[in-house]
Amino acid sequence: MKRPILIHPDPRLKKTCEPVTDITPDLAALVEDMLETMYDAPGIGLAAPQIGVMRRVIVLDCAKAPEAPRPLVMLNPEVTWASEDLSTYEEGCLSIPDQYAEVARPARVRVTWTALDGSAQEEEFSDLWATCVQHEIDHLNGKLFIDFLGPLKRQMITRKMEKLKRERARQG
Repeated sequence: MKRPILIHPDPRLKKTCEPVTDITPDLAALVEDMLETMYDAPGIGLAAPQIGVMRRVIVLDCAKAPEAPRPLVMLNPEVTWASEDLSTYEEGCLSIPDQYAEVARPARVRVTWTALDGSAQEEEFSDLWATCVQHEIDHLNGKLFIDFLGPLKRQMITRKMEKLKRERARQG
């Protein structure tokens, strides 16, 4: 089921999420909803707090056609290593629609997480995958990509989002 995506500013987007302690049928249903919501948006990543669920769950899929889709589901993901070299991508966010800005992040990261089947996973990511996984993990810690920007640019984007939310509320 497609879920509504929270739009910044929303206090839930600034909160640290709780770890996943049990893998339940409800959690599996949440993950299915998150993947459907992400693909429908369309986006390449989605964190649970973006749909109002304050748990450490992210989904991502940075595969581009003609590559086959590669949906990844990460429970309690954690960056365990980051390269010193940086890469800069123009980032966007489903919670900050139609706003983009260049953000420099480590070019490569190693991430550990628990899979939906309960198994421990570890993988090194680079390029767009590295940027995306760091962006989504940031969401779990209450951090948005605009937090990397200067205060004026951040305020300008926040004002645009407040206006968008007012317009959407009027359209009801």
